[in-house]
Amino acid sequence: MSVTLTVQDKHTLRTAAYGAVSLLAAADAAGSPHKVATHGSLALSSATGLVGHVLAEKAKIENLNGKSVAALADQVLPALTAAMGLLKNQAPAEADNFRDAIDVAIEAAARAHKGEPTPAMAAMTRKITGALDAA
Repeated sequence: MSVTLTVQDKHTLRTAAYGAVSLLAAADAAGSPHKVATHGSLALSSATGLVGHVLAEKAKIENLNGKSVAALADQVLPALTAAMGLLKNQAPAEADNFRDAIDVAIEAAARAHKGEPTPAMAAMTRKITGALDAA
């Protein structure tokens, strides 16, 4: 079965994935947010399947520059839930693939930090995981 995603569907997936990395970087503002963002983004670039193709597109992702972490979370967390719901309905195997890609990005972002993730990063990871599970 071939899955066709709309432009909006693809935007939702990219917003969710790269937004999750942005949230983790924002949660590490006192540490090395640029390293967190780099490691997380590079991990997303290793995604395969339909998800990998969508994440590799060079389309601009709007509104990932919230004025606060809360503003960014208000956009990204619902996008994570929407992306999982969309994929569960249209391509269940790709929902698992998307979840795996986000999990790898979270792990890569956490490893950018020497030692254990900060409490803020751990809390943000729980929020991201909760948004994925909410679908």
